[in-house]
Amino acid sequence: MDFDANIEHLRIAYWNILLTAGPVLAVALAIGLLVGILQAATSINEATLSFVPKLAIVLITMALASGFMLSTMTDYFGYVFESIANIQ
Repeated sequence: MDFDANIEHLRIAYWNILLTAGPVLAVALAIGLLVGILQAATSINEATLSFVPKLAIVLITMALASGFMLSTMTDYFGYVFESIANIQ
């Protein structure tokens, strides 16, 4: 396997990481930012106020995006196993 093929495998792996984890991380970032702005505006510094909504919404996002994430990872691992089978 040459260097260009290895770089292509890494590129595909990083792209799949972005597709799989990206939606959940983006929602967590947006909710954390929104709660942080709300806490700064109201001067409420309660730790559970930032943790509980973020946890609930991230879990809901994971539940809604699980089908997409599973199909993405299934396709990727099918590609990886096919690549391993074709190594000479």
